[in-house]
Amino acid sequence: MKQTPHSSTSGVQLAVITNRLEGIARKMANTLLRSGRSGVLNIARDFSCCIVTADCDLLAAAESLPIHVLCGPDMMSRTMKEYHPELRRGDAFLHNSPYHGCSHPADHTILVPVIDDQGIHRYTVVAKAHQADCGNSEPTTYMGSARDVYHEGALIFPAVKIQSQYRNVEDVIRMCKMRIRVPEQWWGDYLAMMGAARIGERELLALGEELGWQTLEDYSRDYLNYSEQRMISAINKLAAGKTQGQSTHDPLFESMPETGLTVTSKVTIDNQQGKVVIDLTDNPDSLACGLNLSEACARTAAMVGVFNSVEHSVPKNAGSFRRIDILLREGCVVGIPVHPTSCSVATTNLADRVANSVQSAIAELEDGAGLAECGAVIPPSIGVISGIDPKTGHAFINQLFLGFTGGAGAPFADAWQTIGHVGNAGLCFQDSVELDEMRHPLLIRSRSFVTDSEGAGRFNGARSMFVEFGPVGCAMDLGYVSDGHVNAPKGVRGGLPGAASKQYRRHVDGALEALPGGALIHLLDGETILSYSCGGGGYGHPHERAPEQVRKDVSEGYLSASRARDVFGVVVDEHGLGVDLKATLALREGAGEVPEQP
Repeated sequence: MKQTPHSSTSGVQLAVITNRLEGIARKMANTLLRSGRSGVLNIARDFSCCIVTADCDLLAAAESLPIHVLCGPDMMSRTMKEYHPELRRGDAFLHNSPYHGCSHPADHTILVPVIDDQGIHRYTVVAKAHQADCGNSEPTTYMGSARDVYHEGALIFPAVKIQSQYRNVEDVIRMCKMRIRVPEQWWGDYLAMMGAARIGERELLALGEELGWQTLEDYSRDYLNYSEQRMISAINKLAAGKTQGQSTHDPLFESMPETGLTVTSKVTIDNQQGKVVIDLTDNPDSLACGLNLSEACARTAAMVGVFNSVEHSVPKNAGSFRRIDILLREGCVVGIPVHPTSCSVATTNLADRVANSVQSAIAELEDGAGLAECGAVIPPSIGVISGIDPKTGHAFINQLFLGFTGGAGAPFADAWQTIGHVGNAGLCFQDSVELDEMRHPLLIRSRSFVTDSEGAGRFNGARSMFVEFGPVGCAMDLGYVSDGHVNAPKGVRGGLPGAASKQYRRHVDGALEALPGGALIHLLDGETILSYSCGGGGYGHPHERAPEQVRKDVSEGYLSASRARDVFGVVVDEHGLGVDLKATLALREGAGEVPEQP
């Protein structure tokens, strides 16, 4: 690492201390993964752990979900300091308020201030974990139909003290247990979050004792300055200019426009000054549904689109963030929500549309930058299931992560198939079929990729994933908010859109019933859900794809020989054993318009 001007920390020290801090964040994450009680934590890994400076700057986040940490930990830490100006060792705070820096109410967050032996606040450690249930009026943590936060129903905690002198504030614990449908499961997840945060506190106190607090303070300043210089260098390599990207969410709820809600991102790149400006102010006002973004998610989603368009090794922290200006307005659906606006689904649907509109706009500025659109979510295969387990007689509720893909075609590579969605960057795990069936009265009948569902391009977007599942021995409720049926993920620079989402109910007699995009469905014993996730958009024209790559896709069963011919202009035998190069050349030279997804 190269020293920055006025740096007192050597390059070797920067590298070593960076790895020490990232290691602490990973210890926190490992604690959550190994000790979390709900499947959404200990199987799907829907959580994040990070370290924030005493000045509320994000410093280290390891393998955290971008939508959880790029913006939000800084805002929550400021709220903690504002509401609790006298911080003491042993304090801990529960935070999930989307009006005070949290992503959405289902992301319960533990904030622990790290106080040294002299009583000085040095860092804040943050453990954020998506809950299986957060007390909503319906059994789902993604209540897209919520007219406002009162209809939504979750308990909101704006940096509420939950531990003092390392002891729980039992009043708050009782409130949560009374409101949340699975109190013992929540209690286990709370202990896991608290354990993760206390691990981080312990390790940082030991590191400060070992290296000295002044050394760590100098490091923080110098590493953030170094990160800013890395970001400047990355932006220098982008094409300068002003552009605009748009991405449209399906009209799932009554308060949405009939044609869907189009998100507009105005992007300005000043590569000489090393600055990117994202303007989200020219978007509709907040809606009477749960899709509105929290400020944290609006800022983060825009940042995700930028970081997906620059060199990947740029550190993601408060230093590099200095080079991105994000313009928001109060009362905007992708801006700053005003209480009691519901932000129940803030981490996914419209957040993905913001990120997609930014990265696709940058892609259209120049070949070799940006990304196509990632697939929209939340299909039924990653919905929230709930009911009464016939074996135990106890209530169950959990979010499944049974199957979704959504990766976008990139400038120099095919999609990351199982990225999940653009905001979690592939860092959530797909569930084990066997573990889900062991834990819940559930049968997964099928899970597979869908042939001919990719976003065709020079580099392909992800294929769609099909999952069929249903209850066994009982009825079951399933909540989901599935975008992308009308507005499939778009390609860029001549790339084609990926497959659209769709979902069906298979009745006991085998009849199929098409289901709406956003719903809480009551499934009877013997019925199943058929879930098709979105694919991802392609990057570049399909006729620019290497014929050998097309042949491999046919041989793997991902692509039919007829689609290889009609869309990619490649003549392959039906088993993908060989390419007729002469026929391929003639076909591509005489080709007209390329058909999109059927």
